[in-house]
Amino acid sequence: MESTALFTANNVWMMICTALVFFMHLGFSFLEIGLTRQKNTINILFKNFFVITAGLLLYAIGGFNLMYPGFEEGATGFFKFAGFGIAAPEGGMTAAYADGGYTWWTDFLFQGMFAATAATIVSGAVAERIKLKAFMLFTVIYVGLVYPIIGSWKWGGGFLDSLGFYDFAGSTLVHSVGGWAALVAIYLLGARIGKFGKNGKPNAIPGHNIPFAAAGVLILWLGWFGFNGGSVLSADPELTSLTLVTTCLAAAAGGVSAAIFSNIMYKNFDITMFMNGVLGGLVGITAGADQMSPMDAVLIGIIAGVIIVLGVALIDKLKLDDPVGAVAVHLICGIWGTLAVGIFGAMASLDQFLIQLMGVGVVGAFSVVTSGIILLIIKYTFGLRVEAEEELKGLDLAEHGMDAYADFRLNQH
Repeated sequence: MESTALFTANNVWMMICTALVFFMHLGFSFLEIGLTRQKNTINILFKNFFVITAGLLLYAIGGFNLMYPGFEEGATGFFKFAGFGIAAPEGGMTAAYADGGYTWWTDFLFQGMFAATAATIVSGAVAERIKLKAFMLFTVIYVGLVYPIIGSWKWGGGFLDSLGFYDFAGSTLVHSVGGWAALVAIYLLGARIGKFGKNGKPNAIPGHNIPFAAAGVLILWLGWFGFNGGSVLSADPELTSLTLVTTCLAAAAGGVSAAIFSNIMYKNFDITMFMNGVLGGLVGITAGADQMSPMDAVLIGIIAGVIIVLGVALIDKLKLDDPVGAVAVHLICGIWGTLAVGIFGAMASLDQFLIQLMGVGVVGAFSVVTSGIILLIIKYTFGLRVEAEEELKGLDLAEHGMDAYADFRLNQH
């Protein structure tokens, strides 16, 4: 009876975490529309709906079996496909599966929620100037093929796992995978009209609804309770409580650090830097949330907050246009968090640091090459960027023929 109760408790916790990760898509939506202009709101919402719906379907069709293919002992652990479709294996709904942490169906759904996140990261970076069909096609290929292949290298028992690479909840396998693609995409797309002046200096293009962006960040923080808490893969009291404490402390430290450091650099209290600092702290702790002490987590968050401010400045200096700071948050802090596993906490050692560095390099190279090939093919066939006239008018009208905020004054009699 006790084992049945424990199995049920584990599974319920994992389903709650699955719901929290799903809720993160609302957070991403709010953050992206808040930090961009009103005329592109529907376009961003459409992309976010497409990412989660298409992502889940693609994961069911083949992504899950590509990510968890069951590598044989002695295999290279680079690529294997277990077939199309999903069906629970024998014993998959019992405590014999996954050490009694959850059922096979819960496993599929939890991992499926993760899968869509990589493309959502790209969505914010390319906002306000990418063709909708181009983004949709990229998402299908990247989420359907690239993300699960990379995931299989560690979480599916592939070669990175064999080498000792560690990524608890996806600083590299989720956030950097999306971040590298975002970097390639904004390089190929070019900046929004008006972002850089003739002298090359960046011009601020303010978002139209900072309260929405703030709500998005807080929702994402809440969702991270499931993102990291669920990555324990059971309701183990010791590990889940430690993981949630390290996650929250890193977020808090990242926010405060970014707010203070941006004030030192720019002599103002920038709420967007504060918010991105929170997200940077969350991304930074994600690779080793179960390995760190609370004070380790605070240090990781403090450094992530500084990295955010410097990362945003670097992106501007390189003449790249990232409306929501996705590259600084998800790529740069994702790399930092992965390397931090070898510097802080239970796994700290020079050998572990070098293994983490190797993993970052391998995943980075594969992500850049694959996203580059996909985006270049799209660019020279269907086209990546909307026409200048459409960009100026706004993608809501140009691509959707709709306006996000009805002008009620026109409807008054």
